[in-house]
Amino acid sequence: MAKQNVAEQFVDILARAGVKRLYGVVGDSLNPVVDAVRRNPAVDWIHVRHEETAAFAAGAEAQITGKLTACAGSCGPGNLHLINGLFDAHRSMAPVLALASHIPSGEIGLGYFQETHPDRLFQECSHYSEMISSPQQMPRLLQTAIQHAIGQGGVSVVTLPGDIADRPAPDRAPESALVTSRPGVRPADAEIDRLVQLIDEAGKVTLFCGSGTAGAHTEVMEFAEKIKSPVGHALRGKEWIQYDNKFDVGMSGLLGYGAAYEATHECDLLILLGTDFPYNAFLPDDVRIAQVDVRPERLGRRSKLDLAVWGDVRETLRCLIPRVRTKTDRRFLDKMLKKHADALEGVVKAYTRKVDKHVPIHPEYVAAVLDELADEDAVFTVDTGMCNVWAARYISPNGRRRIIGSFSHGSMANALPMAIGAQFTDPGRQVVSMSGDGGFAMLMGDFLTLVQYDLPVKVVLFDNSALGMVELEMLVAGLPSYGTTNTNPDFAAVARACGAYGVRVEKPKQLAGALRDAFRHKGPALVDVVTDPNALSIPPKIKAEMVTGFALSASKIVLDGGVGRMLQLARSNLRNVPRP
Repeated sequence: MAKQNVAEQFVDILARAGVKRLYGVVGDSLNPVVDAVRRNPAVDWIHVRHEETAAFAAGAEAQITGKLTACAGSCGPGNLHLINGLFDAHRSMAPVLALASHIPSGEIGLGYFQETHPDRLFQECSHYSEMISSPQQMPRLLQTAIQHAIGQGGVSVVTLPGDIADRPAPDRAPESALVTSRPGVRPADAEIDRLVQLIDEAGKVTLFCGSGTAGAHTEVMEFAEKIKSPVGHALRGKEWIQYDNKFDVGMSGLLGYGAAYEATHECDLLILLGTDFPYNAFLPDDVRIAQVDVRPERLGRRSKLDLAVWGDVRETLRCLIPRVRTKTDRRFLDKMLKKHADALEGVVKAYTRKVDKHVPIHPEYVAAVLDELADEDAVFTVDTGMCNVWAARYISPNGRRRIIGSFSHGSMANALPMAIGAQFTDPGRQVVSMSGDGGFAMLMGDFLTLVQYDLPVKVVLFDNSALGMVELEMLVAGLPSYGTTNTNPDFAAVARACGAYGVRVEKPKQLAGALRDAFRHKGPALVDVVTDPNALSIPPKIKAEMVTGFALSASKIVLDGGVGRMLQLARSNLRNVPRP
């Protein structure tokens, strides 16, 4: 039997850790690893057109599956292109192993062609970033990297010089057990006791939920029922907590709607569940706050806490539910449910008036029709910018759909690459990329990846020929818009030239048929929808201190954006309010 080299051993360890695909672009120092993948039936090499796409795709796959994924870049510029997608994966707590191949080991530090220092460059966007300097070191270092990515939730980067990858592996490489899943984390008894006391003492309690409520929907609903609490959410909590939620009061933050803001400010106790909500200007400073998070470093970094609880949401609620006293006073909950329904009634008219005749097409209408026609288990990948607004307000979660975007990192051009990773995870599942024309054009080359692998991703392009969110930033700063307009081609024609299905929609009456046809098409498809560049949105509450940085972009806008089917849920929940 031929002796393994380090690259082959590297790929074997990835396969044992559950990695199915390695996304990247081939080249020079990476060639030994790519060749090892070619000869390993357990791992597929996914050739993308840009390494940034590779990292975004791996991050999306990790978010869909909850399992370790991997991407790779060749030395210097190749692996450097990974960094933006890795920042996004890391901030999304997606377990991703990135291989940064390196120049020949004997040339490091001597200004060699394409020399960078990946082990240093990626430190800020990873839990672990180290370089392999000998074949004997590789198995233990790679195992350590894998366990950092899975155990802490985020990115690990392994730097591997090409010459070392090609060397013979150690004769008897240890096959250590690998950590491939994370445990539940239960808080200490003292924190549970104190949280029970705070809840029992409070007359009005509000729950505000983030992505840490994934897998805890049942527990959150049972807990809210017991303490008669309204339940609001951040954007990353939407897919996990909004559906089948008779306590729903909407979303707070820059893209917010409904009564979530009021519910978090008018309570006696606010409990933050699994959220690292970044906009502290939307959080109260005059109510008691308890925070539950599995990442202790996140406790209290957004607001002053009365109690910090280190634990995951599901385990914490399982401890709390049997112990807190059942509250019988629903007046605060019912008041917030009514405020929420009234707020949604007020804004839903914004896009319904003459929408079937409005040209250019209202983007809200596009999102609403898309929500209605898409599969009940569809995966939506969402570009940063105005597409975030339309997804937040119109895409209806149901416990089976997924909504993924660059919600923490805020990168442009994420939707198409994320759709690639999501589709590879399950080729038979409907994957819809909600792309803006600016973001799509930035990494448009990887539309060819859809064609090359015949991935049936459906790109719904919100084509307003502008960088819409940037125009808003300039508008509210009192600046004239400058450098924000895009001279676009007919993107549907571009799609057809690439060998995919493409259709352009300019009138509302064409929209539903175009989407149905695209969804029925077996391969990749693009629906280029020409949308109104003047469609803007407004958060539910504005304060002067919110008008800073990114908050500026959405804090003084003049048009409300509507809320889609969420109004139906709010109306339904009002039936739970006792009549006098």
